Amino acid sequence: MKKIMGTVLAFTLTAALTACGTSGNNTNGANSATNNATTNNTAAQETEKPAAKDLVISTWGFSEDFFKEAVYEPFEKEHNVKIVVEIGNNAERLNKIRQGSSDVDVIYLSDYYAQQAIDEDLFEKVDRANIPNIDSIYDLAKAPLGEDYGPAYTIGRLGIAYNPALVKGEVKSWKDLWTAFPKNLSLPAITATAGPMIVDAASVVSGSSEFNEDQAYAKLKELDSNVVKYYSQTSEYVNMFAQEEIAGGPIMEMYFKDLKAAIPAAVFVAPSEGAYAVMNTLNVVKGTDNKELAEAFINWQLSKEVQEKSAKGKIDSPVNTEVVLTEEEAQGVTYGADVIGKLRKLDMKFVNQNITEWTDRFNREIGG
Repeated sequence: MKKIMGTVLAFTLTAALTACGTSGNNTNGANSATNNATTNNTAAQETEKPAAKDLVISTWGFSEDFFKEAVYEPFEKEHNVKIVVEIGNNAERLNKIRQGSSDVDVIYLSDYYAQQAIDEDLFEKVDRANIPNIDSIYDLAKAPLGEDYGPAYTIGRLGIAYNPALVKGEVKSWKDLWTAFPKNLSLPAITATAGPMIVDAASVVSGSSEFNEDQAYAKLKELDSNVVKYYSQTSEYVNMFAQEEIAGGPIMEMYFKDLKAAIPAAVFVAPSEGAYAVMNTLNVVKGTDNKELAEAFINWQLSKEVQEKSAKGKIDSPVNTEVVLTEEEAQGVTYGADVIGKLRKLDMKFVNQNITEWTDRFNREIGG
């Protein structure tokens, strides 16, 4: 009897222990499942990117598809940022910043308008350590408005385009504007980006070794009777050229392809005294919360990758010296150290100090 009771007791203890063991395993399994779920959730949170911040860019709006695909989208992907674009001409966009009616972080402006912004303390001083691609661009583009401010991301040139069938002889010099265009010339309006350049060219043609305002305006008066129109927009020039209302005149090289499409015999020349550098800059707007990100964007715009695509697409002339173009690819593009090295550059601070007086005088004496 004792033997039977011992056997029953042993069986009961064994069953109890087995039950405890089974219960323990179930608990561990539940804990394991919970831990796995927690781990998976944590991993998901770690791989989930934070919300993209906005980077507001102010620009002209030309070639929007190119900029979206080649410039904006790769930068967005690399930096987890959403680029918001504000579009308008130089004056409109600069006025928005003056009025504080814009949240712009980075602004594209011609050097003429960018200098105005600098004079009005509307730009942040850039940290060039955050823009290493500056080391790979032409010296002329590195600090066109001073070391504290942004570089030029493209340099165009203002030269003379003409229809050989409608001019007297070959055009080689700024002086030829006075002799080769019989009542069929177009010049930039004084308020256009190239307006001050024509004032300077007139001073050069007058024979003055230093800028001379009186001599420049005297020469412009001589030329006035041959001017069909002082154009404010390049489209005006292109249309008049296509209709043969004008034989030509000063224009930026980047628009020459449009003239060539209309008049295949059209010629573009860099005058012997030197074509004028037309520089578009990138700057960081005062008060931005995204200064380093804005500087990273400027650096990206200067990269060989972007500069090469832009040049080959005939969007902008490259300033990155590592960009190599074939002769065909370089057609209509301001390209190469030899070309850049011969350009004339205006002192934009001096221009802005005098432009109001020059405009008033021009309107009174010439194009009023």
